[in-house]
Amino acid sequence: MLKDLVKKNRSYRGYDESRKVSREELVDMVDCARLAPSSVNAQPFQYYLANEEEAVNKIQAVTKWARALPEMELPHKGMCPTAFIIVCQDLRIGESVARYQKDVGIVAQTILLSAAEMGLGGCMIGNYNAKEVSEAVRLEEHFSPVLIIAIGKPMEQIVLTEAKPGDNINYYRDDLDVHYVPKRRLEDIIMN
Repeated sequence: MLKDLVKKNRSYRGYDESRKVSREELVDMVDCARLAPSSVNAQPFQYYLANEEEAVNKIQAVTKWARALPEMELPHKGMCPTAFIIVCQDLRIGESVARYQKDVGIVAQTILLSAAEMGLGGCMIGNYNAKEVSEAVRLEEHFSPVLIIAIGKPMEQIVLTEAKPGDNINYYRDDLDVHYVPKRRLEDIIMN
């Protein structure tokens, strides 16, 4: 069951805008994340939840998507996420953002697995200007946005493919806008 959720949990860049994500669903995702392990149990994050159209549009405007596909504008018009979670580090708990980067990954993956279990999907977005994000949602000075997670009902096809040693592992899209994600083979990543 976990492996099925992991396979379902892709970096979606196209969503059904008619499917709104409720605040309760976002809160439930964060509730799962807060239970995840944290370095020295510091728990340095707070979460900005956006599911109202005005807040979602402000965040969408300051994010950049799919750096590996610079010729495309993603998400396509009319296929934007209907919610965001901004993972914010409380600098009063820990000033070093680098110190808690592994924790960011842990909470983000937990949030996205929770979303997948709900029939939703998302995308971790690290390509943004932190100052612009802070200003867009009016974060207090002691909160640093360390990751943005888009959430919505996926509306695109993503296909995992096997990549042999030496193959290009950049994701790509075909003429039908199917998104392909090459994954290194299991036998090529186990060292012994």
